[in-house]
Amino acid sequence: MLAQKLHLLRHNVLSFVSSRTGSDFTRRQYDVIVVGGGHAGTEAAAAAARLGAETLLITQKIMTIGALSCNPSLGGVGKGQLVREVDALDGLCGRAGDAAGVHFSILNRSKGPAVWGPRAQLDRERYRQFIQSELLSTPRLTVLEGSVDELLVSQPNPEEPGHHRVTGIRLVDGSHPILSSSVVLTTGTFLSGSLFMGQTTSPGGRMGDAQSCAGLSYTLKETLGLRVGRLRTGTPPRIVKESVDLSLAQLQAPDKQPTPFSFLNTHTRCKPEEQLPCYLTHTTPGVERVVRESVHLNCHIQQDAKGPRYCPSIESRVLRFPGRRHQVWLEPEGLTSDLLYPQGLSMTMPPELQLRLLREIPALHRAEIRTPGYGVQYDFVCPTQLTPSLQVKSTQGLFLAGQINGTTGYEEAAAQGLWAGVNAGRTALSLPPMALSRTQSYIGVLIDDLVGRGVTEPYRMFTSRAEFRTYLRPDNADLRLTPRGFEEVGCVTLRRYKKAVSVRDGLQEALMALQSVALSSTRWREKLGNISLSENKSTTLNGLDLLQYKDVSFEMLASAFPECLSQYFEYSQRLKIEAVYRPHCEKQSREMERIRSEESLSLPSDMDYLSLPVSLSQEVREILDRVRPNTLGAATRLPGMTPAGIIHLLNYVLRTGFMHML
Repeated sequence: MLAQKLHLLRHNVLSFVSSRTGSDFTRRQYDVIVVGGGHAGTEAAAAAARLGAETLLITQKIMTIGALSCNPSLGGVGKGQLVREVDALDGLCGRAGDAAGVHFSILNRSKGPAVWGPRAQLDRERYRQFIQSELLSTPRLTVLEGSVDELLVSQPNPEEPGHHRVTGIRLVDGSHPILSSSVVLTTGTFLSGSLFMGQTTSPGGRMGDAQSCAGLSYTLKETLGLRVGRLRTGTPPRIVKESVDLSLAQLQAPDKQPTPFSFLNTHTRCKPEEQLPCYLTHTTPGVERVVRESVHLNCHIQQDAKGPRYCPSIESRVLRFPGRRHQVWLEPEGLTSDLLYPQGLSMTMPPELQLRLLREIPALHRAEIRTPGYGVQYDFVCPTQLTPSLQVKSTQGLFLAGQINGTTGYEEAAAQGLWAGVNAGRTALSLPPMALSRTQSYIGVLIDDLVGRGVTEPYRMFTSRAEFRTYLRPDNADLRLTPRGFEEVGCVTLRRYKKAVSVRDGLQEALMALQSVALSSTRWREKLGNISLSENKSTTLNGLDLLQYKDVSFEMLASAFPECLSQYFEYSQRLKIEAVYRPHCEKQSREMERIRSEESLSLPSDMDYLSLPVSLSQEVREILDRVRPNTLGAATRLPGMTPAGIIHLLNYVLRTGFMHML
């Protein structure tokens, strides 16, 4: 069925693109035009359409919509939180991950649930099919195959800020312009993209696809006057699975019970017993030798453009950390794929040297390469030129999302795409823009970091970037975002909203039921047996208090009080997490409110941060000393600052009366 839909749509749009009159294309004006069919573009187009905007998604190849250009995986530490938040706002990638996952795991399980990282290896074909099926069945969304040559720019609306206004696009084929109220650019690595392999360079953003259009880059830089930088990334060679000796690698099994990304799903498409393993191996001194001997044949690694710090090429890792043993993960590309993805071996040296390098690793001593690795350099727009709605400050109606804003990763792109699509749709429908605070979501942290601090290298999300991560947990993203997404933003469907409200009400009832069960420590020990409660504790404890203890589970409490608790078994894990973090969240909430109320408090320009008698790490002291923020609010946005550190700083300033000396 999906193949038939794709064939029909491809036929219709190709007849339009090849037609100079455009007679086969019925619409010449949309509310929103989204350029690019990657993770940012698909989420942006779907979000704008859900909002009620007539939306056009333009992509170079319909068949590559939803393609996983690099690693076939989704989620991880920090990234999994983004996926769950995108899902809570009715985005696509979480449900796509559940449909396409072949190896599910929760990373960081040794730490608290607030920093757990839901992750899955994906079947490339299943993921692409799911995304395409969703888009092609979305009301008010049209997909067009083509390349955008330039933006249509006019005089701005004098009643709104900005020097220009975007009114639509023009395709490369020279056909008539397509008008719109908003345009979302999600060009990924295709904005003036260049491909590198050894000493060979060619224009393009992804191997096998058409090169990007110079006209779009020209519009952004010359017509709109935007500051543009240059970044680089890369991808590893794909290895024929049968040529790998997996007995020489360490097997890494998936979780026995897959955890879905989507709050709508109770299970994944891939059954537990159908999951595929991953394998761990390591580099050897021979790998380092090949890298060093081939540097002069590798023009990509010699370029000045910044690459990703947290997913560097093997050449960068070896040159930066000589003599080290680096991890290499051999990951499946799908249930029926005959390829392995060697995560950690992104490389851009000549293909024959790539093969030589691979064979220096014992498990890969007979490896065969299906497609070699390569590097990409591309333009990005400095994101400090954007508002928190992801609209360009100087250009009305123009929104940017994904790698064009200096980020790296599918999850970061999807999160930006959704929010840009929301605000592009709201702008087109004459609704005010919306913003997400960094106290409300990881999406808010991501956008605030981009527009407030900018980037000097590809930006990746980590839980450490979120000051309020004990509240911004993956388990409660639906409670934090879905009601607002429906009631205020307008991007959440009624079905999801009703489910979130039902869960919220059920959890609230369960929490009240837990609090209604109150006993002394002695009585609790009699009820539950051998649990670690202090003998000296004479105060009464309720069920929620008791659930904070590590060796107490909701199932234990429900067994002791089945009449009032057994009906809430479906919430058992969420109740445990809520109980553990509630005291921290309540304290953090008070701190958040106090920080918000004091954000405008001025900080003395001559404060000696290096010797300040407050609890701050040396790194944070050095940052404060170098940046010297003018206000407490500015200090909260410095990298590495924690709520506790800000509170210590606030208390010190108020206690010593520094503010009265200004």
